[in-house]
Amino acid sequence: MGQFWHDYLYNPLLNILIFLYSGPAGENFGIAIIELTVVLRIALLPFTIIDERNGYRYEMLDKKIGAIERDFKADAIKRKEKIRELLQQHKVNYWAKVFVLGVQALVLVLLYQVFMGGIRFTPHETLYSWVTIVPNKVNTIFLGFDLAEKGVFWPTVVAVVLFLQIYSMQKKREHLVKRSDVMYMILFPLFSMIALLLLPMLKSIFILTSMFFSMAVFWLRQILFRQEKVPKTS
Repeated sequence: MGQFWHDYLYNPLLNILIFLYSGPAGENFGIAIIELTVVLRIALLPFTIIDERNGYRYEMLDKKIGAIERDFKADAIKRKEKIRELLQQHKVNYWAKVFVLGVQALVLVLLYQVFMGGIRFTPHETLYSWVTIVPNKVNTIFLGFDLAEKGVFWPTVVAVVLFLQIYSMQKKREHLVKRSDVMYMILFPLFSMIALLLLPMLKSIFILTSMFFSMAVFWLRQILFRQEKVPKTS
């Protein structure tokens, strides 16, 4: 397993980062992280589109879900069962979202390993033939912040964007928002910021770039799926 991790996950990511850093990123690791995130999200775009289609269908079922929650307010098990049946009937599932999030989580772990290793690019045998060898000292300064270090600014930006994103989603379905949803809107960004404070700031840049990419896809979905009608429940 260790050999598989190194040869097929860690080493390819390391080489891609070196390639981006020494080429398109102009020897700026922050830009290389942004470019890596965009390339990754483009590669995952088919799954992202499926997930956005499911999200659109879920929104179209809001009223029916609200009716189920009112009808089975006292029976949580039955309520979940009815909602699950409704989602299955209209082919709404979350496997695409789980896959996209899983791949991004894997890349985050690999990035952490790369930085914990000191970003050493000296072992030539680990570099592919198409990768330009870069100097031993890597520029990790991005907009005045050292991404290899911990910091407050970028985790805070992630938390604010997360809060605004969740708030806008809940605003569209106010009739279904419960107290637990409001607590989630507050606590999830807060806990995310605390977790990112313990990690190098490159994690925050990766997550922030991915979030903005998701927002762009969300806006595009309004055009892609606005003509799609959710069939009536039989």
